Amino acid sequence: MGHYTLGKEHGLSDFALLSSSVTRVSELETRVKLQAQEIQLKDQAIASLEQKIKKLKLQRTDHPEGEKQVHEFERKCQELQKKVNDMEQFLSDYGLIWVGDEGSSEAFKQEIPLTTAGFSPNTFQPDFDLVLENLRDLNVLGGEGVSHIEFKEGAARLRPPVPVPLTLYKNGIIMFQGPFRSYQEPSTQQCLRDIMDGYFPSELQTRFPDGVTFHATDMRKVIFHEHRPWEQFPGPGQNVGCAEENLTWTSEIPGPRVSVQQFLDRLPKSVIQGGCVMDIQGPIRDQLLGPKADEKTRESLVESPLLGLMDKGSSANTVVCNLRIKSEAGDHTYRVRMLPTETIGDLWVYLSQHSVSEVSSCDLIRPFPHHVYDNNACTLQEAGLVPNASLLLRRKKPKDPEKQE
Repeated sequence: MGHYTLGKEHGLSDFALLSSSVTRVSELETRVKLQAQEIQLKDQAIASLEQKIKKLKLQRTDHPEGEKQVHEFERKCQELQKKVNDMEQFLSDYGLIWVGDEGSSEAFKQEIPLTTAGFSPNTFQPDFDLVLENLRDLNVLGGEGVSHIEFKEGAARLRPPVPVPLTLYKNGIIMFQGPFRSYQEPSTQQCLRDIMDGYFPSELQTRFPDGVTFHATDMRKVIFHEHRPWEQFPGPGQNVGCAEENLTWTSEIPGPRVSVQQFLDRLPKSVIQGGCVMDIQGPIRDQLLGPKADEKTRESLVESPLLGLMDKGSSANTVVCNLRIKSEAGDHTYRVRMLPTETIGDLWVYLSQHSVSEVSSCDLIRPFPHHVYDNNACTLQEAGLVPNASLLLRRKKPKDPEKQE
């Protein structure tokens, strides 16, 4: 019985081991099948990728400009990025910030509201009290109230320092006689920062190396408005939006006005450039006053040859007809001296000898009362031009062909 029992138990253990082995083998077979299927799928994917690689290589060899296009696109992208950086730097120099599309712009407006019309918190605004206080200290260093000796034409005299006029507005400054300089200009910001730091403005160092005094005018409650031709419009204007109280507007430059001649005297008469002498004051004078501003009306004396043939004794008792005839353009006046017995035709002959323009195409008229002297055989005495008269040359009017018929 004992041997039988052991054999039976031994048979059961072999059966369990065999069944577990069969189960494991079946699991391994199943796993092998799955892996084989996975390998097959990967082989197919690899084959597909290889085909794509071959096609790409063929396209690259067939189209060698493709790589160049990629490099060209990269270069253009870098150029655009550089332009964006330059534009952002340009805006930051003027205290501006790019806010993007409408959504971001609305968020920006809500985050940074405008305090006054045309002014925002990111706009440069100086400390007016500090500027005025430092200007008083700089005036002491610049020699305010201390006269210096000036030598001129062999003589010497005491002359007090001439202060530089400086007017501080809400939106900018005016130094000397102008022009107006906005707080958004980097040079204006640098000038005021120098003063707030307790230094003379660096832009005046070359002109005033030993310092200078200032005559400051505080107009911080006044907004200066520049007149521009493209901004002129009829009628009054009104401010829109929230603005600070007690603000006024002006467009008048403080200080005495500089005449055109005073402005021209500050400029050099001519400069030498490229071996050529270039006139400076002349073209600027013509631009400001017009090309014929300094030209006077020219006059020419026209005398009849019969006057030269007369004796001195007889000429003293002879009546001479004096005519003033203005040219058609109005820039030339002819002073004509003739005998009363000479005719209108003689007058036309004398004028044609002294006139550059064609006088035959003009009429000789008297403005008031209006009269046209078209009878060449009529004498000056008969025409009523003795002893003197003022006449005009005017272009003849074209005749009406219907009236001629």
